[in-house]
Amino acid sequence: MGDDSEWMKLPIDQKCEHKLWKARLNGYEEALKLFQKIDDEKSPEWSKYLGLIKKFVTDSNAVAQLKGLEAALAYVENAHVAGKTTGEVASGVVNKVFNQPKARAKELGEDICLMYIEIEKGEAIQEELLKGLDNKNPKIIVACIETLRKALSEFGSKIISLKPIIKVLPKLFESREKAVRDEAKLLAVEIYRWIRDALRPPLQNINSVQLKELEEEWIKVSSAAPKQTRFLRSQQELKAKFEQQQGLGGDADGGDDDEEEAVPQVDAYELLEAVEILSKLPKDFYEKIEAKKWQERKEALEAVELLVKNPKLESGDYADLVKALKKVVGKDTNVMLVALAAKCLAGLATGLRKKFGQYAGHVVPTILEKFKEKKPQVVQALQEAIDAIFLTTTLQNISEDILAVMDNKNPTIKQQTSLFIARSFRHCTPSTLPKSLLKPFCAALLKHINDSAPEVRDAGFEALGTALKVAGEKAVNPFLADVDKLKLDRIKECAEKVELVYGKKAGGAAEKKEGKPITGKTTALPGPAGDKETKDAATKPGPLKKTSAVKAGVPPKKGKPATAAGTGGAGPKSKKGPETKEIFESELSIEVCEEKAAAVLPASCIQQLDSGNWKERLACMEEFQKAVELMERSEMPCQALVRMLAKKPGWKETNFQVMQMKLHIVALIAQKGNFSKTSAQVVLDGLVDKVGDVKCGTNAKEAMTAIAEACQLPWTAEQVVAMAFSQKNPKNQSETLNWLSNAIKEFGFSGLNVKAFISNVKTALAATNPAVRTSAITLLGVMYLYVGPSLRMFFEDEKPALLSQIDAEFEKMQGQTAPAPTRGISRHSVGGGDDGEEEEQEEVGNDVVDLLPRTDIGDKITAELVSKIGDKNWKIRKEGLDEVTSIINEAKFIQPNIGELPAALKGRLNDSNKILVQQTLSILQQLATAMGPNIKQYVKNLGIPVITVLGDSKNNVRAAALATVNAWAEQTGMKEWLEGEDLSEELKKENPFLRQELLGWLAEKLPALRSVPSDLLLCVPHLYSCLEDRNGDVRKKAQDALPFFMMHLGFEKMAKATGKLKPTSKDQVLAMLEKAKANMPAKPAPPAKACSRVVGGAAPAKFQPASAFADDLGSNTMESKPDLKKAKAGGLSSKTKVQGKKVVSKPNLKEDDDKSGPVFIIVPNGKEQRMREEKALKVLKWNFTTPRDEYIEQLKTQMSTCVAKWLQDEMFHADFQHHNKALTVMIEHLESEKDGVISCLDLILKWLTLRFFDTNTSVLMKALEYLKLLFNLLSQEEYHLTENEASSFIPYLILKVGEPKDVIRKDVRAILNRMCLIYPASKMFPFIMEGTKSKNSKQRAECLEELGCLVESYGMNVCQPTPGKALKEMATHIGDRDNTVRNAALNTIVTVYNVHGDQVFKLIGNLSEKDMSMLEERIKRSAKRPSSAPVRQAEEKPQRTQNISANASMIRKGQAEDMSSKLNQNRNMGSHSETTHTVPREFQLDLDEIENDNGTVRCEMPALVQHKLDDIFEPVLIPEPKIRAVSPHFDDMHSNTASTINFVISQVASGDINTSIQALTQIDEVLKQEDKAEAMSGHIDQFLIATLMQLRLIYNTHMADEKLDKDEIVRLYSCIIGSMITLFQIESLAREASTGVLKDLMHGLITLMLDSRVEDLEEGEQVIRSVNLLVVKVLEKSDQTNILSALLVLLQDSLLATANSPKFSELVMKCLWRMVRLLPETINSINLDRILLDIHIFMKVFPKEKLKQCKSEFPIRTLKTLLHTLCKLKGPKILDHLTMIDNKNESELEAHLCRLMKHTMDQSGKADKDTEKGASRIEEKASKAKVNDILAEIFKKIGSKENTKEGLAELYEYKKKYSDADIEPFLKNSSQFFQSYVERGLRLIETEREGKGRIATSTGISPQMEGTCVPASTHTVSSSIGNTNGEEVGPSVYLERLKILRQRCGLDNAKEDRPPLTSLLSKPALPTVASSTDMLHSKLSQLRESREQYQHLDLDSNQTHSSGIGTTLASPSSAAANIDDLKKRLERIKSSRK
Repeated sequence: MGDDSEWMKLPIDQKCEHKLWKARLNGYEEALKLFQKIDDEKSPEWSKYLGLIKKFVTDSNAVAQLKGLEAALAYVENAHVAGKTTGEVASGVVNKVFNQPKARAKELGEDICLMYIEIEKGEAIQEELLKGLDNKNPKIIVACIETLRKALSEFGSKIISLKPIIKVLPKLFESREKAVRDEAKLLAVEIYRWIRDALRPPLQNINSVQLKELEEEWIKVSSAAPKQTRFLRSQQELKAKFEQQQGLGGDADGGDDDEEEAVPQVDAYELLEAVEILSKLPKDFYEKIEAKKWQERKEALEAVELLVKNPKLESGDYADLVKALKKVVGKDTNVMLVALAAKCLAGLATGLRKKFGQYAGHVVPTILEKFKEKKPQVVQALQEAIDAIFLTTTLQNISEDILAVMDNKNPTIKQQTSLFIARSFRHCTPSTLPKSLLKPFCAALLKHINDSAPEVRDAGFEALGTALKVAGEKAVNPFLADVDKLKLDRIKECAEKVELVYGKKAGGAAEKKEGKPITGKTTALPGPAGDKETKDAATKPGPLKKTSAVKAGVPPKKGKPATAAGTGGAGPKSKKGPETKEIFESELSIEVCEEKAAAVLPASCIQQLDSGNWKERLACMEEFQKAVELMERSEMPCQALVRMLAKKPGWKETNFQVMQMKLHIVALIAQKGNFSKTSAQVVLDGLVDKVGDVKCGTNAKEAMTAIAEACQLPWTAEQVVAMAFSQKNPKNQSETLNWLSNAIKEFGFSGLNVKAFISNVKTALAATNPAVRTSAITLLGVMYLYVGPSLRMFFEDEKPALLSQIDAEFEKMQGQTAPAPTRGISRHSVGGGDDGEEEEQEEVGNDVVDLLPRTDIGDKITAELVSKIGDKNWKIRKEGLDEVTSIINEAKFIQPNIGELPAALKGRLNDSNKILVQQTLSILQQLATAMGPNIKQYVKNLGIPVITVLGDSKNNVRAAALATVNAWAEQTGMKEWLEGEDLSEELKKENPFLRQELLGWLAEKLPALRSVPSDLLLCVPHLYSCLEDRNGDVRKKAQDALPFFMMHLGFEKMAKATGKLKPTSKDQVLAMLEKAKANMPAKPAPPAKACSRVVGGAAPAKFQPASAFADDLGSNTMESKPDLKKAKAGGLSSKTKVQGKKVVSKPNLKEDDDKSGPVFIIVPNGKEQRMREEKALKVLKWNFTTPRDEYIEQLKTQMSTCVAKWLQDEMFHADFQHHNKALTVMIEHLESEKDGVISCLDLILKWLTLRFFDTNTSVLMKALEYLKLLFNLLSQEEYHLTENEASSFIPYLILKVGEPKDVIRKDVRAILNRMCLIYPASKMFPFIMEGTKSKNSKQRAECLEELGCLVESYGMNVCQPTPGKALKEMATHIGDRDNTVRNAALNTIVTVYNVHGDQVFKLIGNLSEKDMSMLEERIKRSAKRPSSAPVRQAEEKPQRTQNISANASMIRKGQAEDMSSKLNQNRNMGSHSETTHTVPREFQLDLDEIENDNGTVRCEMPALVQHKLDDIFEPVLIPEPKIRAVSPHFDDMHSNTASTINFVISQVASGDINTSIQALTQIDEVLKQEDKAEAMSGHIDQFLIATLMQLRLIYNTHMADEKLDKDEIVRLYSCIIGSMITLFQIESLAREASTGVLKDLMHGLITLMLDSRVEDLEEGEQVIRSVNLLVVKVLEKSDQTNILSALLVLLQDSLLATANSPKFSELVMKCLWRMVRLLPETINSINLDRILLDIHIFMKVFPKEKLKQCKSEFPIRTLKTLLHTLCKLKGPKILDHLTMIDNKNESELEAHLCRLMKHTMDQSGKADKDTEKGASRIEEKASKAKVNDILAEIFKKIGSKENTKEGLAELYEYKKKYSDADIEPFLKNSSQFFQSYVERGLRLIETEREGKGRIATSTGISPQMEGTCVPASTHTVSSSIGNTNGEEVGPSVYLERLKILRQRCGLDNAKEDRPPLTSLLSKPALPTVASSTDMLHSKLSQLRESREQYQHLDLDSNQTHSSGIGTTLASPSSAAANIDDLKKRLERIKSSRK
């Protein structure tokens, strides 16, 4: 039990993992309790168990596992995080629980799975269960099936997706295990319960016995719709509802309806696998189908028939197959084959569904034509085919084809077409059967019901009946106005018999419909107004509805009847006006009329009607009027009354008063009675006749208006205009037109037949009477308001004069909006809400387009034209396309019949010739305009291919495609595009261009749609993959489109669609969805007049999200619309357009107070942090073509910490005026907040780059003004732009150089100029070079000019990466197509020529002849000889003056990334830590390029200014040295000398021989002057590398150059060798050379000795002799360790390299032998450990065996000799020096040394015996060695910089002690300089010890020497020391220095020892053998830097460099001497300058 107590103490989670099962069991029990106890589902406790739950269910102990399962179930049920465990736990359950024998375990496993489904993890669970079905263990399979069945039965088919389950069912039925088969059967029954017969097709092929059993089971399934009984967490409302129903005991009625909706109708088609059939067609199908023998054709068709029996077909290109079948149907003479082909078409349509839609248009006309066949089997096949095809497309798309056949002479065709229409209507709903479609169909069918053939009439009745049933009487009745009652009854009778496809609801509605058709029709979609009202009545609470009626601006009087009609009784006499129920009246005979009139009018009145006395007639009229005024509407017999008025004299009445009364009465009757068109026809003629009458005209117009209100304007107007123009009176004509203009304004344009007017208007325009013409033009103006510009098309062929008048009228109307109709409304439903209105608006648009007279161009699209378009030769293809263009142009408006053109044009969309593609696109654009909305039918086969073109790589092609798609969409609307899978297929293609264009297009179109087809969901998976596309632009576009997809599909659907993604992607996408959810706009409100009707409080809520979203995006597209509406609705002031503005202005009071603080807040190290983040890619790199939202967001976030909130709001405002404000504020604060500006500089510059992308000029100008001021400030502050700041700003600034406005270009150029003061020109260069690659020619030209200016100002060194490359790049622009660019390129190169001379031609490389001649011509013209040096060198160097405090300089230096050496900081903090200096990549040189750079750089020295030097002669007081932190500009001498030396050294490597010789001479001169030589300390490696490079250059380039005079080369050689010999005589300098450099040097020298070409030169032998001498010097004087090491490495390399001659290795070995000879003297100064390491490495590479195989025995002998000598000299001690070798035991070296030691010991033993003399000699040697050791130690100390004083003191003591000691040998090897240093040091100590007074300056050691003579010290050479820019030194600086020198001279009296200055800069010794290339890189980078800095010298300040560098480095022995020396030197320099 002891064990138990241990685990009992553990926490629960550890128990659950314990190895003892009991412990686990206990853990699970406690966990179960814990899980049930935790209330908070988000408690952190849950997360502890995340990783353990899988172990709970997979426990190996059965007892523990049971408990574990219970705990796991509790966890899944209660934990918020449980979802994360789904996959692993479910797979654990499937594999480890379902196979358990215990039923309880299995049960718990199932419960866990179901619980996961409940917490929304259904898909993952289903996936695991389906995987389980592949398990070998039948137990597991059975349990998985059972779980799936339970899940389905509880959650329903909405949550459990059936498709994957049905896919595996047949396989389960084949299982060998009976248990599996039985379980599968139960599952199939359960599925059947949910989807019924949709399950049959997938299970057709299972075993017939099983199928039969299944059928039996299926019969038993109850017919009641199944219901979901268990609900997801997100479905809690449903759950509550369900429970409530259960409580009520069963279903309440309403519940039934709801539930029915809840069960999705599963389509069997969806459950099937698609089959690919195109490849399976017989190979000879297309030949056979054309065969002459009908049997062969039949074979071909049978093969197809077999294939299309597959219920679902893979999509593909079926065009050819359809074409072939269509041909058979249309042309084949064998009717049997026609039927067969029709069957095939039916099969294709059924299998392809929507994908067949694109072919429907081709096939339908053919099938309809073929209905002329009488044979029933053919007719039946054709019917089946056309019905199947109808389901793949829409009625709209094929309406043209159907209507075309309706007038066919053949009665069978008419009959079958009508029947087809009837069948089609059954599939429609009121929304898919709008008025615009009903109208033409009803018109055609009305002709059919009057046809002579009875079968045609019957079919017509059936079709009209169906239409009536589907669309409702209200929609259809207007079209049945003229049908007599008998026929109308027949239609209604048919309507009642119709069974609709769209289910029981419609049927139900029909029953309810009887008494009151309007309320019943709840299914009506946005349709006619009345329906809408019904819905409103159902959904909105009472009071709201009234307000809506009032709001619509209708007097309540009219509102009442309408509302009543909307909700209640309709009947035939409904007062809903003609919209709802037109009044039909048959014509009455005059007798009947008189009878009816007599009943309502006084008898006297009737008698006097035709009295001869006008007064009686007048009296009669007055009575008539009174009677009419008193009559009730229902009683008024309108027709009878107007016939009475027309009774003789009727409208020929001569008395105007009587006539006026008469006309007034007509108006009254029309207003007050139920006035029919029949009545109207009685009076209109008379009215028109009087319209032009001066006295009666007004009354006539009023009467016409009243009639128009009663009978609708369209009809009235048509009648009136026709009547006016059928008579001759021009006055009547002009007044009729005037009346019509007015009426249109009052009634609106809805329903007017423009076509009819246009012919009359044209007549009017041609009239001779000017009044008629004017009226016609006015009428056109009014029509223009409604129709828009398309109206002009009708009149393009009028005379120019007339056309200009029309245009002038249209111009007047432009910008005006059509007035809202004030009449005619009462007759439309008032409460019609938005939709009635919308429909009306829509109709106008459509009507106008429908009215255009369209030409049929079908016959012009000949086969010849089509073959032209498809020709192989592109020219012929182009001809074909040109022809098409001209055909369309001529026709202007065309009918949709365009024959074979679509297929031909589709082929051209992927033409290899892009010009043709563009032409095709423009044709398609034309086609859209010409065909209008009818182009819809071509969307699938022509529109979608245009979308494919959006993926083209060429920008202009994409732009053309986009324009085409937009033109099409304008005509078709978006529905056609979004239906079907085509769009998702396009999006699936992984073409970044296609994706970004298509997503951009969708993002633009979707927000405007009110509803979208469900197929949009198919695009979502591809949208998600776009969100993770490699291409940034695609990702951006996808993110932009996301909210709009969500707006239509809803968050839930989109979140569900993430289920298929990988987990990582899923998380990312879900996060984006959440973000998009916040930004999701509301669906657009019903268009048109919605604002005025919006109901009270409902609207603002509706629109808020939209406007908020608009703000987020800062998008102007969305902003104004929603906000405007919102403003009106909520009663806000409508000025506030954008919410953002409102927000800013609101808290103004508070904010004013806040504005007092600084605008830029300094965040310590903020900028560095940002740079680090950008480097580490934690944030986006500032790099884009146009700024995307995420960049702006990121900048906003970064700014939030360091920019005042109020300023940031201004900066990121959507309105440009706020940006201007922000810039003004920034300009104001620029001076006062320098440090703040500098600390945020990177952000400010980034923000300004965003402003460069704004289109507003004022902001741009302001930004540029600010930049000028900013850069001025920065250059005053001597700030350096960091790389990061530069790269995220300069490229965008350069974009603006190409601005069209001159002012802006000038400003940008000025800014670029100023930038050079704070950022090196050489780094600016590549940026500007990049700018020359722009597409904008202005930008190219300006950039080239700027490059010219840079070269002129700063010389050739600015050209990056090399002058050669840069010039070649510039020269390419000489051939530019733009003249200004050519000129700029030529001028730039001329500038370079002026700086650089003829070398330019070499650098440019090959130019075309034309370009070269242009260049030469230009150079001649410029006729400037090369001036020897760059002139304006002032601007680049950001000079640092000395008055800036150390601290400021630290902030300022813009802690740039490139200052990897932290020297600056170290010095500023006063710390003296040593720092290594590595050269950053930016500053490193490209060796190969430098070698090949033959550029000469000539430098002209500036003139000196005379200084008064008298004050220097004051007596010098030596002050007490003060110990202080070194100022950042300590001792400018260092940096200046350093940079000067750097510069001269850099010239040594120059490609120009003279430059190099000059530089070498200067260095030689310095080295020869003992007092100056020390200046070279620290530059030795650098100098040697430069020399080496020059040697390589000679070897590789100069020697091979035929043109070069060989004397020049010899001169160069002698200079190189001479200066090196001088160098290697100064031991302290020679010892600075590092191993790597020495190795390369020896390599170079030996190569030179072996160069046979040198021997051939006249003085070649002399050169080789001097090289020999130099080699000896190098061997003797270099640091012995370094040179030995270098030789060993070189030997190893030379033996490895087969390319080297054996001679080379031999010479290396000779050098080694020489070293071996020197070993006895040098052994003590050698670092043996390093040498032995090198030997060890050598032996590793060349083991003894390998060495023995060498041709020569020298290598092995050399090695043995070396080791032997070392052993001899060191004795056994040598074994202690193997410290650097890692694994000595493996080392061959150690073994070898041991052998040698043994051997030597034996030898020495023998020697002892031989002779005593030997012993004494050895003793003597030993004592000598001891003395030597002591002295060597002392000299080592003197030689080391740290212990030099100590060493001197010890030497002094030693000499005192052993006065006879000989220190000569130690001194003779050292330089003169060193010797005198030691002597002086000893003398100094002597005087000090003997106390001979104070130390005089004369004997003091110059501090300079104290630092520099130390041989080991190596100076750090780089811009990071002291003064970064290597600026020149003026005499005032020397004074400064003198002061420093004086202070330092008292060093020894100092209270505290202060390390010599140089030690601060010293650099630790280099690693043993730095690879020489590393060395080269670091040194060369310093070289490049110094070279560049030299270019930056400021020649305006009075500073200088003399030709001898030494002048800057005095180390005199006395101060006075120093000054004299200075004076003399200055004189000398001046004289040499003169």
